[in-house]
Order: sequence, then structure tokens, then C-alpha cells
Amino acid sequence: RKALNHELSKLFSEMWDMDVNRLVPGKDYTIDLQGKAGAAQQGDSAVQDSAARHLFHNVNEERLKSIKTFATFISLLDNYETSTGVAEVVTPEEIVENNCFLDAILATEVMKLAHEYLLKKNLAKPNLADFKYQLYDIWFQLYARKEGDRPDSCGFEHVFVGETRRGKQILGLHNWVQFYLQEKHNQIDYKGYVTRKNKTRPDKDDQVLSIQFSWKGSVKPIGSTFIGVSPEFEFALYTVMFLLSEERVTRETVKIEEYELQMVVCRHGHHIGTAYPVLLSTSSE
Repeated sequence: RKALNHELSKLFSEMWDMDVNRLVPGKDYTIDLQGKAGAAQQGDSAVQDSAARHLFHNVNEERLKSIKTFATFISLLDNYETSTGVAEVVTPEEIVENNCFLDAILATEVMKLAHEYLLKKNLAKPNLADFKYQLYDIWFQLYARKEGDRPDSCGFEHVFVGETRRGKQILGLHNWVQFYLQEKHNQIDYKGYVTRKNKTRPDKDDQVLSIQFSWKGSVKPIGSTFIGVSPEFEFALYTVMFLLSEERVTRETVKIEEYELQMVVCRHGHHIGTAYPVLLSTSSE
């Protein structure tokens, strides 16, 4: 296990504390963890289902829709063709939606803190409009996931919306709002939680979870995700890590609140390939 990155732990903890748009477990939403997921391989079509009910028992949608960053974020979720290998078509309306979302998150304290930190490191443009352009390129610029394919993917689609490969594999989909909405439309089937070796089961207040689910006919044996956090919080964390490193895969161990996490960010050229948290432990253990 890599040593704790104290600088990033401090920064990300500050972001956590100032994430005023984050939803509160038990108040703004309730999750229903149910059983522990069985063993599964990527691409399995059928696995044991340890959860008869949805993961999200309820979410206060009024609150989601009343918060600008969530509302503009949700409008982006239907802009993508989930199959890799199928070229994405970006309409003028979608470009407007992308920009509205970036404007909304750039107005938050969380993203302002990320911008300040990156400025100190000389990794971001000082002018907000330039920084926004930088974010657009990292997250929304299309690229081909496989050599020679048509531009079929982007960082935002992969991390927040999810993709499928040949109908056999689920790629990405590390965002709780997308998970909740897909579950509500009966597109996702939550199969149970995944624990780490010799660890206790998670509880309903945990805001980082490892879960197993099926989506569009394939199974994701383990996917980890923040729960309840705002889109700007995830955007800030992943953007900072992406810009701090030139490596193809960056892993940093950080402590945020009671969670010890390994944050993973993979690059695809100048763009984000994928990004997600891996729960190492919580202080309640």
C-alpha cells in the first residue's frame, strides 16, 4: 500500500468540508445495503443476487433538482451512446449543456479551492475562462477508446455515465446519481455490497461504497463510488490528480473524513480515461 499523501489528504478533506451541496445520508437519501455480493467475473451474464431491493431506498429529488450543479449534471447523463465503438455525436445543445455544467461547478467553493491549489502548482490557467476550457478538454473532448475506432468516448462519459463494450463488459459508471437514476428506471440491478478481506460490512451512512451490479445485460463484479457527494467534489478530486501527474495510471492514498481511500486516475492522452475511489478502510473499523 502506498504511503498516505498528506498534502492531498488535507486538500481533499477541505473540499469535503466545504461541499455544501453534498446530500446527507438518512436525511436527503437512504440506502438499503442488503446482502453481501457473491464472487463474479467481469462479463458474467448471471450472478447470485444478494439484494432483492434497490440500493437507493429513496432520494430527495426535489433537493437534487434545486441544486444547480446537480441539475446541470443530470441534464448531461442522456447525451451519450453507451456502446464503445459507436461514434459519439455532440450536438450544439449538448455543448451548451456541458458549458452550463462547468459554469455551475466553477462557481462553487470546492472548485475554487481546486483552481487555487492548481494555480500554486502552476498547473492551471489563472483566468477562469481558460481554466474552464482546460476542464472541457480533459473531461468532454471525445477520443477513441480503442486504436482506430471512431471517437466514441470521453472522460465524463466513462466516469459519470458508464459505457459498455460489446455488450459484455461495463466500463466506468462510478457516479451515484447516475446509478440511482438508472436503478429507478430499472436499468441497473444492484447485486449486493462488496467487502474487503476480513472487513466488516458497510453501514447505511457510509459515503464510499464498493458494490456489485448488472447494467444493460452485463455484470460489474466490483465498482466503487462516492455516495451523496456533489458532482463538483468528484470533478475537483479527479481533476487535481489528473493534472498533478503525467503517469498513465496515478494512485494516491488519501484520508478524507473517516475514509482511507486509494484514488485512481488513468489518463488517455490529454484526457481522463477513468477515475474512481477504492475504499481501503474506515476509521470505524
